[in-house]
Amino acid sequence: MATTSEAVLQVLSNPRPSIFHTGSSSSSNKSNFLVLSKHGSSSRTDRFKPLSCKSQKSDSVADVVDEDLNRKINGTKDPLVNGDLGTNGAYSSTLQTADINSLEEEAWDLLRASMVYYCGNPVGTIAANDPSDSSILNYDQVFIRDFIPSGIAFLLKGEYDIVRNFILHTLQLQSWEKTMDCHSPGQGLMPASFKVRTVPLDGDDSATEDILDPDFGEAAIGRVAPVDSGLWWIILLRAYGKCTGDLSVQERIDVQTGIKMILKLCLADGFDMFPTLLVTDGSCMIDRRMGIHGHPLEIQALFYSALLSAREMLTREDASADLMTALNNRLVALSFHVREYYWIDMKKLNEIYRYKTEEYSYDAVNKFNIYPDQIPPWLVEWMPNKGGYMIGNLQPAHMDFRFFSLGNLWSIASSLATNEQSHAILDLFEAKWGELVGDMPLKICYPALEEQEWRIITGSDPKNTPWSYHNGGSWPTLLWQLTVASIKMNRPEIAENAVKIAEIRLAKDKWPEYYDTKRGRFIGKQSRLFQTWSIAGYVVAKQLLANPEAAKVLVNIEDSELINAFSCMLSTNPKKKRSRKGLNQPFII
Repeated sequence: MATTSEAVLQVLSNPRPSIFHTGSSSSSNKSNFLVLSKHGSSSRTDRFKPLSCKSQKSDSVADVVDEDLNRKINGTKDPLVNGDLGTNGAYSSTLQTADINSLEEEAWDLLRASMVYYCGNPVGTIAANDPSDSSILNYDQVFIRDFIPSGIAFLLKGEYDIVRNFILHTLQLQSWEKTMDCHSPGQGLMPASFKVRTVPLDGDDSATEDILDPDFGEAAIGRVAPVDSGLWWIILLRAYGKCTGDLSVQERIDVQTGIKMILKLCLADGFDMFPTLLVTDGSCMIDRRMGIHGHPLEIQALFYSALLSAREMLTREDASADLMTALNNRLVALSFHVREYYWIDMKKLNEIYRYKTEEYSYDAVNKFNIYPDQIPPWLVEWMPNKGGYMIGNLQPAHMDFRFFSLGNLWSIASSLATNEQSHAILDLFEAKWGELVGDMPLKICYPALEEQEWRIITGSDPKNTPWSYHNGGSWPTLLWQLTVASIKMNRPEIAENAVKIAEIRLAKDKWPEYYDTKRGRFIGKQSRLFQTWSIAGYVVAKQLLANPEAAKVLVNIEDSELINAFSCMLSTNPKKKRSRKGLNQPFII
């Protein structure tokens, strides 16, 4: 068997066929498939002979694990022992440099073993590659959100083709027909995932064709559309241009159209009075019922980051002038809304505790009619004197006081949080290290829903039991977001300590998807092993800590125009008169 590096070199050296040669089929069960190319027997024309479009991997996980085991049997120390936690949560370890390098090499071997190829070109990485798991479900698919850390790892490694192919292939899927029970969602929706399939060619039993089979949520558990997929796609597209210096991809007409379709879907007018995106439960990383329907912080942080990224990449033309105006207006309103109303610290908590309710006026202090009794008892004791965070959700008469790691970390990375708020969020991580990091970083949310609250909000979900999976589980993939946020605020030691904790067990435990219990001591009861984004999250964290300047491709910095607009909004009198434009126009009845 070829080594991983030899396999990759062979792929990169092959002549690249056209990856967007489309075909059609009269078969009804292929209506939602994107046919990318065809190949068959020796009777086919010569131009199809070099195409080998079956999904393939460079190495199997078993091979990688066997190589690592042999390395240890032959005298290499286990890099996962001899470490402990100090009383302040800081990590002290006797891990040697050679052991850490071995751990990183294993991670890279496993990441490459998860790659999916189409026509000799890498197009993504599958969600998990556990050879011992007989229940695959959809873990053998390429997920948009799961691929993000993988794509960033390859970009920082200088291996750009896989990211370029992924961006362009998923773009093609964006416009594909998507229907559930005779209803079609907006055109700009990106798929949650896709799978490369090889199927018989119509009319020729000896020939096959490769297709991309996308899932827009029609087959997902709960049938929820992935709102975050398009936002992550824009963020990755910007990172690709920043890393490679190649702006030709983002300047392509089809890519510009794809960006605009996502923006139009997100910026469409609706009934909502708020600038935040209104979504259903399960429409982001937390893709099961967890009471995050409404305006969850994670979606707002990604939305803000995607808007800023799109603003950089959109070509200036008359046809997009209205879109740019709507984008800029939304950026200002969104930043004001989240910074003002999602932020909570000890001072704000005391203010909410003294709220008056049922205020009817334009200058009400308690604008959303939040009842002080909503403040949960755990928060009164948990909130440190130094530090704060963005709450999980805000709706009329409802504040979700849970702490969600991804939303807060990406609020820092995207500059949705102010500089002062960003430091306060990291202060909270340090103050509550045992609860948020514990024995395995990083809590997806805190605290867990328990007892009656768990039964009502999750519907007694057996996978989201307290301190498991999305309900307070610990997710190693979040290491890379923590690293980006820490580096942006010039506090990399926070990420360094978290990475060192993860290195004690992560490879020894076979790279699980998530961990259970309050401190993350157990491998999750339904956790997949060799989870690709657990591997990629660790790899990206190590890459960024080794080269902090590289984090610039992922963070957003507000420009002076937005800062000035935000300042003007703060100074505006909230009792200003509402516009009466058009009031005297005649009405047709």
